[in-house]
Amino acid sequence: MLPLSLLRAAAGQPMLVELKGGDTYNGRLVNCDAWMNINLRDVICTSKDGDKFWKMKECYVRGSSVKYIRLPEDAIDRVPEDDGRRVAVRVPE
Repeated sequence: MLPLSLLRAAAGQPMLVELKGGDTYNGRLVNCDAWMNINLRDVICTSKDGDKFWKMKECYVRGSSVKYIRLPEDAIDRVPEDDGRRVAVRVPE
């Protein structure tokens, strides 16, 4: 299973994203792209220190700034066995 397959299967589900800078974003996944850039909706952002909070209707998170992502436990059950993205590897003779 690929991480992108897991993220795509989790669309519409709640998730927590922690950035390398320490801020956290809690919201529902709208979509993600091949670079793991993430669109969230109904977001609550918490500052690094945990003393400031912001509520946003939607948010875009650049994939290169993500430290980790936490998904619901059942998100892995939504991933299709074969997502059709396999690439044939040719072995030289």
